[in-house]
Amino acid sequence: MAILAFIAVLLISISLGISIIWPLIAGYAIFFIHAYMHGLSAKRILRISLEGIYGARNILLAFVLIGMLTASWRLAGTIPAVITYAMPIIQPEWFLGAVFIVNSLISFLTGTSFGSAATVGVICMTISDAIGMDPMLTGGAILSGVFFGDRCSPVSTSAMLVADLTKTDVNSNIPGMVRTSIIPFILSFAAYCVMSFMSCTGKAADTELAALFLESFRIGFIPLLPALIMLVLSLLRFSTRRTMAVSILSAVIIAILYENVSPARLLPMLITGYEADSAQLGAMLNGGGIISMVNVAIIVAISSSYSGIFHETGMLDGMKRKLCRAMIPERVIITAVSTLTALISCNQTLATMLTYQLCRDLEKDKRKMAIALENTVIVIAPLIPWSIAGSVPLSVVGAPMSSIAAACYLYLLPFCWMLGRKKPED
Repeated sequence: MAILAFIAVLLISISLGISIIWPLIAGYAIFFIHAYMHGLSAKRILRISLEGIYGARNILLAFVLIGMLTASWRLAGTIPAVITYAMPIIQPEWFLGAVFIVNSLISFLTGTSFGSAATVGVICMTISDAIGMDPMLTGGAILSGVFFGDRCSPVSTSAMLVADLTKTDVNSNIPGMVRTSIIPFILSFAAYCVMSFMSCTGKAADTELAALFLESFRIGFIPLLPALIMLVLSLLRFSTRRTMAVSILSAVIIAILYENVSPARLLPMLITGYEADSAQLGAMLNGGGIISMVNVAIIVAISSSYSGIFHETGMLDGMKRKLCRAMIPERVIITAVSTLTALISCNQTLATMLTYQLCRDLEKDKRKMAIALENTVIVIAPLIPWSIAGSVPLSVVGAPMSSIAAACYLYLLPFCWMLGRKKPED
């Protein structure tokens, strides 16, 4: 009943356009009361809640770095430089297909959905605005692409989490992940090409935009260095946080020495976000900064406090027993459980852990269980509007939350896997 009440509050809030933070606070109150009624003292509940928030400290630090990264790349001219060089080859008729492919490639190389969205995703959205493409569709293509790599990259933290939970090897899981993604990937690419062609306004990439950038930035090879550093360090298997930190540092140095940005102007913008001198340029580039990540950080903090309550109260134990007795195909059960855990956990990590706890008895083969998690909860979590898995990338690139509806790959992968015929090696 507590879970149903929480979901009802979330759905009502979304329908009324209320900020997701308030229903999450209400959800915490619901779970607090539930835990108190089941014998936990208020002091104990607060303690395990704070432990959950403390466990998310690395994610919260990553948000600070993402905010600084998106601002510093604007200040250093990195985003304007990439866009200027990409302009000549951009064709609106196949733009969304290209966005999906590029974001898939970068996320596979870097293994991070948030980092990919904060870099190439922001660039794609800026170009999208320049050519008049629907931001909802572009946001969907970006979201699909960044989670392609987040799911099956050998350096992805989610892939490592699944391997750790199932006691399998990441590299051994990748062939199965790639094989089960082929059809959804092809169908998604085709869908984006069709959507791009049908949504095309006939407006080519505006050469005046490049001229506008040249008025405010020194375009050349040097502004591209923060992006190259990000890519190279990711390929060398540096941690995501260290990679972003080095990229930020290089962008700050370039902004001061190459773009002649004064430290007095640069430092505040790392916090509040980039603000262009002209309204025309600002319409394309304004944004980023640590402040832009405050809302999602609050969402993470609140949702992270739930995990200890779920564990202490055994809220999901009865559901687990019923699932084990259910006469329903296991793939359908795992997909349904993944959706439920994503609804109540608000983040990909907790949803994955809960799904594994509830479904591990349904599949005895560890590698098959790993593939099942990768094909369901890992890509279903970003489809939940109040989950940070999808809300963070969309917030970073400046896409509307409705972009979730256009994230074709995230729907097609679990759907194809659920309906597919199970093979001995699956």
